Amino acid sequence: AIAALKPDLIIGNKEENYEAGIKQLREICPVWLSDIVTFDDALTMIQEVGLLVGKPQVAESLIQEIVTSFQNLPPVANPALSVAYFIWRKPYMVAAGGTFINELLQIAGFQNVFSNLSRYPEVSAAQLQAANPDCIFLSSEPYPFKEKHLAELREFCPAARVQLVDGELFSWYGSRLRHSAAYFSTLRKD
Repeated sequence: AIAALKPDLIIGNKEENYEAGIKQLREICPVWLSDIVTFDDALTMIQEVGLLVGKPQVAESLIQEIVTSFQNLPPVANPALSVAYFIWRKPYMVAAGGTFINELLQIAGFQNVFSNLSRYPEVSAAQLQAANPDCIFLSSEPYPFKEKHLAELREFCPAARVQLVDGELFSWYGSRLRHSAAYFSTLRKD
Protein backbone atom coordinates (compact mmCIF):
# COMPACT_ATOMS: atom_id res chain seq x y z
CA ALA A 1 0.00 0.00 0.00
CA ILE A 2 2.83 2.40 0.82
CA ALA A 3 4.68 1.63 -2.42
CA ALA A 4 1.49 2.32 -4.38
CA LEU A 5 1.48 5.87 -2.98
CA LYS A 6 4.94 6.47 -4.54
CA PRO A 7 6.25 8.62 -1.69
CA ASP A 8 9.30 10.83 -2.10
CA LEU A 9 10.09 10.56 1.60
CA ILE A 10 8.91 8.43 4.52
CA ILE A 11 9.15 9.80 8.04
CA GLY A 12 9.19 7.29 10.87
CA ASN A 13 10.00 7.10 14.54
CA LYS A 14 12.36 4.67 16.22
CA GLU A 15 9.99 4.06 19.13
CA GLU A 16 6.88 3.55 17.01
CA ASN A 17 8.32 1.45 14.17
CA TYR A 18 10.20 -1.81 13.97
CA GLU A 19 13.58 -2.27 12.29
CA ALA A 20 12.53 -4.85 9.67
CA GLY A 21 9.67 -2.62 8.54
CA ILE A 22 11.97 0.38 8.19
CA LYS A 23 14.41 -1.70 6.14
CA GLN A 24 11.56 -2.67 3.79
CA LEU A 25 10.46 0.94 3.46
CA ARG A 26 14.01 2.02 2.59
CA GLU A 27 13.69 -0.13 -0.54
CA ILE A 28 10.81 2.12 -1.67
CA CYS A 29 12.35 5.55 -1.01
CA PRO A 30 14.45 7.47 1.52
CA VAL A 31 13.34 7.10 5.15
CA TRP A 32 14.06 9.67 7.84
CA LEU A 33 13.79 8.26 11.34
CA SER A 34 13.33 10.33 14.50
CA ASP A 35 14.35 9.34 18.02
CA ILE A 36 12.89 11.96 20.34
CA VAL A 37 13.61 11.96 24.06
CA THR A 38 14.30 15.61 24.88
CA PHE A 39 12.77 18.96 24.05
CA ASP A 40 15.91 19.82 22.07
CA ASP A 41 15.51 16.56 20.11
CA ALA A 42 12.02 17.72 19.12
CA LEU A 43 13.31 21.10 17.92
CA THR A 44 16.11 19.43 15.96
CA MET A 45 13.55 17.11 14.34
CA ILE A 46 11.47 20.08 13.19
CA GLN A 47 14.58 21.73 11.74
CA GLU A 48 15.73 18.57 9.95
CA VAL A 49 12.32 17.78 8.48
CA GLY A 50 12.07 21.41 7.33
CA LEU A 51 15.36 20.98 5.47
CA LEU A 52 14.29 17.63 4.00
CA VAL A 53 11.07 19.05 2.55
CA GLY A 54 12.61 22.32 1.38
CA LYS A 55 10.89 24.50 4.00
CA PRO A 56 13.68 25.57 6.37
CA GLN A 57 12.17 29.03 7.00
CA VAL A 58 8.82 27.53 7.97
CA ALA A 59 10.60 25.14 10.32
CA GLU A 60 12.61 27.96 11.92
CA SER A 61 9.46 30.01 12.39
CA LEU A 62 7.74 27.08 14.06
CA ILE A 63 10.75 26.48 16.31
CA GLN A 64 10.81 30.13 17.38
CA GLU A 65 7.08 30.05 18.16
CA ILE A 66 7.52 26.93 20.31
CA VAL A 67 10.64 28.18 22.11
CA THR A 68 9.02 31.54 22.88
CA SER A 69 5.89 29.88 24.26
CA PHE A 70 7.98 27.71 26.59
CA GLN A 71 10.13 30.66 27.67
CA ASN A 72 6.92 32.41 28.74
CA LEU A 73 5.90 29.65 31.15
CA PRO A 74 5.55 31.08 34.66
CA PRO A 75 8.25 30.13 37.17
CA VAL A 76 7.95 26.67 38.70
CA ALA A 77 6.61 26.35 42.25
CA ASN A 78 9.11 25.18 44.83
CA PRO A 79 8.74 22.37 45.53
CA ALA A 80 7.22 21.22 42.26
CA LEU A 81 4.06 19.14 42.45
CA SER A 82 4.80 15.44 42.19
CA VAL A 83 3.00 13.53 39.45
CA ALA A 84 2.41 9.98 38.28
CA TYR A 85 1.65 10.06 34.54
CA PHE A 86 -0.35 7.01 33.42
CA ILE A 87 -0.30 5.92 29.79
CA TRP A 88 -1.97 2.49 30.06
CA ARG A 89 -4.46 0.43 32.02
CA LYS A 90 -4.47 -3.35 32.51
CA PRO A 91 -1.64 -3.41 33.25
CA TYR A 92 -1.02 0.04 34.66
CA MET A 93 1.91 1.66 32.90
CA VAL A 94 3.46 5.07 33.45
CA ALA A 95 5.83 7.39 31.63
CA ALA A 96 9.14 7.26 33.50
CA GLY A 97 12.72 8.46 32.98
CA GLY A 98 14.22 8.57 29.51
CA THR A 99 10.96 9.62 27.83
CA PHE A 100 9.79 12.75 26.09
CA ILE A 101 6.81 12.85 28.45
CA ASN A 102 9.13 12.89 31.46
CA GLU A 103 11.08 15.76 29.92
CA LEU A 104 7.92 17.78 29.28
CA LEU A 105 6.63 17.11 32.80
CA GLN A 106 9.84 18.65 34.16
CA ILE A 107 9.65 21.63 31.81
CA ALA A 108 5.99 22.09 32.75
CA GLY A 109 6.98 22.31 36.41
CA PHE A 110 6.06 18.85 37.70
CA GLN A 111 8.24 16.20 39.34
CA ASN A 112 7.64 12.70 37.93
CA VAL A 113 7.53 10.28 40.89
CA PHE A 114 8.63 7.47 38.57
CA SER A 115 11.52 9.30 36.88
CA ASN A 116 13.93 6.89 38.57
CA LEU A 117 12.45 4.05 36.49
CA SER A 118 13.09 3.59 32.78
CA ARG A 119 10.81 4.25 29.81
CA TYR A 120 7.25 2.88 30.27
CA PRO A 121 7.21 0.44 33.16
CA GLU A 122 4.29 -1.43 34.63
CA VAL A 123 3.51 -0.20 38.14
CA SER A 124 1.45 -1.75 40.89
CA ALA A 125 -1.00 -0.12 43.24
CA ALA A 126 1.57 -0.61 46.01
CA GLN A 127 4.24 1.25 44.00
CA LEU A 128 1.83 4.10 43.35
CA GLN A 129 0.87 4.30 47.03
CA ALA A 130 4.55 4.29 48.04
CA ALA A 131 5.32 7.07 45.54
CA ASN A 132 2.42 9.10 47.01
CA PRO A 133 2.13 11.70 44.21
CA ASP A 134 0.36 15.03 44.63
CA CYS A 135 -1.30 14.46 41.24
CA ILE A 136 -2.14 11.51 39.04
CA PHE A 137 -2.43 12.35 35.36
CA LEU A 138 -4.42 9.97 33.17
CA SER A 139 -3.40 10.53 29.57
CA SER A 140 -5.87 10.61 26.70
CA GLU A 141 -3.47 8.48 24.67
CA PRO A 142 -2.21 5.89 23.93
CA TYR A 143 -4.79 4.46 26.35
CA PRO A 144 -7.96 6.56 26.19
CA PHE A 145 -8.53 7.19 29.89
CA LYS A 146 -11.99 8.61 30.61
CA GLU A 147 -13.89 10.08 33.58
CA LYS A 148 -14.90 6.57 34.66
CA HIS A 149 -11.24 5.75 35.43
CA LEU A 150 -10.71 8.62 37.90
CA ALA A 151 -12.29 6.87 40.89
CA GLU A 152 -10.28 3.72 40.18
CA LEU A 153 -6.98 5.56 40.74
CA ARG A 154 -8.35 7.66 43.64
CA GLU A 155 -8.81 4.41 45.57
CA PHE A 156 -5.03 3.93 45.62
CA CYS A 157 -4.12 7.54 46.51
CA PRO A 158 -7.12 9.30 48.06
CA ALA A 159 -5.17 12.51 48.75
CA ALA A 160 -3.91 12.86 45.17
CA ARG A 161 -5.63 15.00 42.61
CA VAL A 162 -6.54 12.61 39.78
CA GLN A 163 -7.30 14.18 36.43
CA LEU A 164 -7.47 13.53 32.74
CA VAL A 165 -4.80 15.24 30.64
CA ASP A 166 -4.36 15.78 26.92
CA GLY A 167 -1.73 13.20 26.00
CA GLU A 168 -1.06 14.84 22.63
CA LEU A 169 0.27 17.94 24.37
CA PHE A 170 2.66 15.87 26.49
CA SER A 171 3.86 13.39 23.90
CA TRP A 172 3.39 14.68 20.35
CA TYR A 173 6.58 16.45 19.39
CA GLY A 174 6.43 18.66 16.32
CA SER A 175 3.92 21.37 15.53
CA ARG A 176 1.63 20.24 18.37
CA LEU A 177 4.18 21.73 20.78
CA ARG A 178 2.88 25.17 19.80
CA HIS A 179 -0.05 24.50 22.14
CA SER A 180 1.73 22.65 24.95
CA ALA A 181 3.14 25.53 27.03
CA ALA A 182 -0.24 27.28 27.30
CA TYR A 183 -1.85 23.99 28.30
CA PHE A 184 0.84 23.33 30.92
CA SER A 185 0.37 26.81 32.34
CA THR A 186 -3.38 26.22 32.73
CA LEU A 187 -2.79 22.77 34.18
CA ARG A 188 -0.46 24.20 36.82
CA LYS A 189 -2.98 26.88 37.77
CA ASP A 190 -5.67 24.22 38.18
